[in-house]
Amino acid sequence: MARFCPLFSSSEGNCVYIGTASGGILIDTGVSAKRIKTALADIGVELSSIGAVFVTHEHIDHIRGLPVLAGGAGLSVYSSPGTIEALRGQGYLSRGIEAYPVNAAGVDICGMHVSVFETSHDSVQSVGYIVVTPDDRRIAVATDTGVVTETMSAALSGCDLVLLESNHDVGMLRNGPYPYPLKRRILSDKGHLSNDMCSAEAGRLLESGTTRFVLGHLSRENNMPGLALETTRCVFTAMGAVEGIDYTLSVAMPAGVPATVF
Repeated sequence: MARFCPLFSSSEGNCVYIGTASGGILIDTGVSAKRIKTALADIGVELSSIGAVFVTHEHIDHIRGLPVLAGGAGLSVYSSPGTIEALRGQGYLSRGIEAYPVNAAGVDICGMHVSVFETSHDSVQSVGYIVVTPDDRRIAVATDTGVVTETMSAALSGCDLVLLESNHDVGMLRNGPYPYPLKRRILSDKGHLSNDMCSAEAGRLLESGTTRFVLGHLSRENNMPGLALETTRCVFTAMGAVEGIDYTLSVAMPAGVPATVF
């Protein structure tokens, strides 16, 4: 039996826990080490049971707590080769932290198999992750991407649970207070997925067999949880799917949601 819990999910900080009876992993450490330790304790997980940290990319809302958490607990760090080099250049892999690139074959940690797929973001070499549990459940974390590429879509197909970015409502973003260059960045192919783009991919994933959806990395300024949920829910309803029977749908809130066990 696996546990999936987005401990933090927003533009201000991201961290996901995935674990089994053999231990667990963290995907990103975008808030302070103290807050991550507290969040783990709140779901009954000890830091000593964490086998490694996997980093999606080098932006601060994904690595803020990395040096203290990984350095203090002696955790190994895994990511793409480009991201590892960026982390070294930024001084985030000091204190004797061991870092390893995740290649096409993936890596086995705590009885789980973790592999990567490329995302489209304005970073050095951003990736998402597929985690296969001991009972062959497939969990995906797919955020920080301006578009869903064919490669990314193929990687997500058939996953049992997907954390999928639903960052912004396009109308709220365009009419909101952000400066034009930032709006242009977010809306670009190297930016973030909108609610509409998320819902389109979620519909395709539902057809491929995914039944558990968690919408993540919502912008506080340019989105609302209810709006993100309703955008995807409308697509599912149009497909004839019934919530609670054909699928489950939730939002990963900034300070965490209850763990999903399956």
